Amino acid sequence: MKRLLFSALPIFLVGAPVLADDEADDDVYEMGEMIITGSKLPQTPGNVTQKISIITADEMGSLVLGNGNLAEMLSYIPGNFANVLSRNDANWGSSGGLAHTYKGYMLDGLPIDAFVDLQSLDPWAFQRVEDQRGPASVLYPNYLAMDFAGNQSPLAGTANFILKERVGSTRTSASAYYGSFNTIGGRAFRQQAFGDFHMFAGAHYEGSDYTDYGTEGSWLNMIDNPEYKKAKAYVRGTYFLNDNGLRASLYAHRTLHTGDAGRPNRGFDHAYTTLNAGVTNPFSDRMVVRAKVGYRDYVRRWEEDNFRRDDDGMVIPTSLSLRSEDGVDQRVIPADLSLSVVHREDDVLTVGADYQLASYETSSDPAESGNTTIGNDATATSYGVYAQEELHLNQFVLRAGGRYNGTAHSIDLLQGDKPGDDSNSWSKFLWSAGIRYNDVADDFSIYTNWGTTFKAPSLKSVGGTIPIDSKDSGHLPNPDIKSESGSGWDLGVSYSPLEGLRLGLRGFVIGIEDQIVQREVPVEPDDPSQSQDINAGNTMTNGVELEVIHRLNQRVEWFANYTLTKAKVTENPEDPGKVGAKINFVPESALSTGVYLTLPQGLHASISVQSYTGIYSDVNKDAQPFDGYMVVNARIDQRFQFGDKYDLHLYLEPYNFTDEIADNTFEMPWQFQDTGFSANGGLMVSF
Repeated sequence: MKRLLFSALPIFLVGAPVLADDEADDDVYEMGEMIITGSKLPQTPGNVTQKISIITADEMGSLVLGNGNLAEMLSYIPGNFANVLSRNDANWGSSGGLAHTYKGYMLDGLPIDAFVDLQSLDPWAFQRVEDQRGPASVLYPNYLAMDFAGNQSPLAGTANFILKERVGSTRTSASAYYGSFNTIGGRAFRQQAFGDFHMFAGAHYEGSDYTDYGTEGSWLNMIDNPEYKKAKAYVRGTYFLNDNGLRASLYAHRTLHTGDAGRPNRGFDHAYTTLNAGVTNPFSDRMVVRAKVGYRDYVRRWEEDNFRRDDDGMVIPTSLSLRSEDGVDQRVIPADLSLSVVHREDDVLTVGADYQLASYETSSDPAESGNTTIGNDATATSYGVYAQEELHLNQFVLRAGGRYNGTAHSIDLLQGDKPGDDSNSWSKFLWSAGIRYNDVADDFSIYTNWGTTFKAPSLKSVGGTIPIDSKDSGHLPNPDIKSESGSGWDLGVSYSPLEGLRLGLRGFVIGIEDQIVQREVPVEPDDPSQSQDINAGNTMTNGVELEVIHRLNQRVEWFANYTLTKAKVTENPEDPGKVGAKINFVPESALSTGVYLTLPQGLHASISVQSYTGIYSDVNKDAQPFDGYMVVNARIDQRFQFGDKYDLHLYLEPYNFTDEIADNTFEMPWQFQDTGFSANGGLMVSF
């Protein structure tokens, strides 16, 4: 508590930030009856059975993202835990008591990758983020992500990043910032309407000398600063064809990420492309058809050397020479077609179909031979048909739906050879249902939801990135891995005892058969980092979430939430020694709290505190957890307004600061560690 008070005191003395946006007003934390798309047809939050949390564009401006990853934004919501390894690496963690591969991440309703897109997309493009907690496996499919931790299921919920669409006024924003590790960056954003055509475009650049983010003795073995450069560009156009809402849109995003991992021949060169196109056709105010298609292209290239040290611990110079350039190419094309019909007064029937095509290829280009070899080469397809009915009976909302889903793998190469079994397929019927009771007079509601899921192992799970007997860093194959199936249930209440105060309580239970987990393979201190996907057995997750959001007045708002989770293996006939083991990447206790202050003369400030118990990187009863940790972040924003058109913001964002300042580092999986205290500050102008 002493540490917390020490950290919070200077922020409380100065005062909640505002993100320049023409749709914003001074009432930046009042959510009200926000229109959401939890059921593909816009509705108010009380008309959806699942628990919905919304982050508006204004609120995004108050959230400090220490590693620039969108997963950090969601970590302020109950049940979401983000363990972002570095500014150059993906996010790990959990959602709803499971690895975050059990949450569906979407861009305007089309699935995106939990690992790549969350570190690639830029938040300035979003109007809001809708976080839905609870089973959602009927309207939304699994995502055929074959890299990192593999396929992703919406069993624990969904997070939908909603792009800006209609432009209220012409607006330009630009920012420049400088921070720790000689980090320099800038952003630009322009929105404008040309008659019925509304568009925005943006760009973001960041470069840094950065610093060593490996633990002591880590396989990363950095001997120099791991420099990097990131460049992002994006554009969206929406054409409104009539006054009834018929519209067509196209969004394109491109990220180029280059740098090195702290050694001369450990460079990387990644390129990520994300496209979304869609048509919305309201035939009437009671019938809407939506057609969407996307393209995700994830290209990663990195260098490998033969790093070694001599008996005295000194780096052997010849071991720094280039050994190979390795790579992964992954492409996913998702598509969705849905029809929503409002019948009776406000009942909603939704039917639709979706499809995905994914390709996955790993390669290595040895420095000596110069001949590229292909390791894994495979494709996967998935299709689904679904239907869901929502009935509104007085104070009750009843929801029920089903999905028939099929998935198929076709493998040309596995570890460079023709596989013995070159194809596999699965089909499954899934269902989901929910009930919500709303007492409007007392501002009280109670809800419950059920749902099932099914997930096939990814191509990376089967083929790995290195041979089974390799001593290199990478992902070991597991050709015997099995598919998994599971079900989830939640029960929650929401209550507002007085104006501006909202209380929430939610419990959840999830059971999975043959759960697929990615474990860190135990190694000696100086050995390379290796991972492998395995079937942990039958698992059970129980949890409870408590949250408070309180708007005291126009000046002060605060929030607090706490999540307690018990997740463990309950049965494993093939490996009884795993029974009782904790599920990895899931903290048992997670606390998040924050305060937003709006003071006169355009001064705003926020402070947030997040505290977690230690997580496990392996699923084993003998595994030892990492130490728990606490992160304190803040943002101070001074706004100057010049007339009705010009705004200037000066801001400062300290990240992970406590009374220990730079010593507040903490260990993460795969021998990474948080770099401790850092800060950046800059200015933003809008006109």
